[in-house]
Amino acid sequence: MKNILKFIFPAILLIALGGSALAQTPKIATVDLGKVFTNYYKTKLAQVNLDDQKKQIIKDETALLDDLKKGDAEYKQLLDQANDQALSTDERDKNKKAADAKLKQMQESKAALDEYDRSAKTRLSDQFQRMRDKIIAEIRSAVTAKAKAAGYTLVLDSASETVNTTPVIVYNNGQADLTDEIVKQLNIAAPISFDATNSNSTLTSPGPTLLNTHQP
Repeated sequence: MKNILKFIFPAILLIALGGSALAQTPKIATVDLGKVFTNYYKTKLAQVNLDDQKKQIIKDETALLDDLKKGDAEYKQLLDQANDQALSTDERDKNKKAADAKLKQMQESKAALDEYDRSAKTRLSDQFQRMRDKIIAEIRSAVTAKAKAAGYTLVLDSASETVNTTPVIVYNNGQADLTDEIVKQLNIAAPISFDATNSNSTLTSPGPTLLNTHQP
């Protein structure tokens, strides 16, 4: 999202200023989308939901791994007994068949664990993306409504950067910043137990690569 903004915002700014200059002086406001996203109560609730699911997945996979370790120990024991010359040929053959069966069982269990892991990651990743997209859409809707009501012709993300990682907004006196108002408005419907001052939690991808969702 941040990379997309690097391309979009400079173009929007030039087009808006160029077109508006012919008709009227543009009225511009700013908003820190990263701050709004982080402090929106739905972001925190979504993160808690994802964290709970990840904990359950880890618990399930740990149990499956423990079973595999136990099975591996049993397999090695059977293999040792299959090669134990102190035992009769029949006993060694019996242990060899049992070892082969145990190995097949472990291979199937390992395949099931891998499939569970892939499925869980895909499910959480899809859920994460849906949550994130929905939250960003709600934030944009709130910003749009606020801007229209206040008569702003353009609202820029004060935290956005260009492709050269330089700030899109070189100077901003902060007088037309809507960040705090948007956060307050979005959190009106927050549960009573929600702590608006606790901004340590932010929605992060459950996949192996953490996405930078601090700045949607």
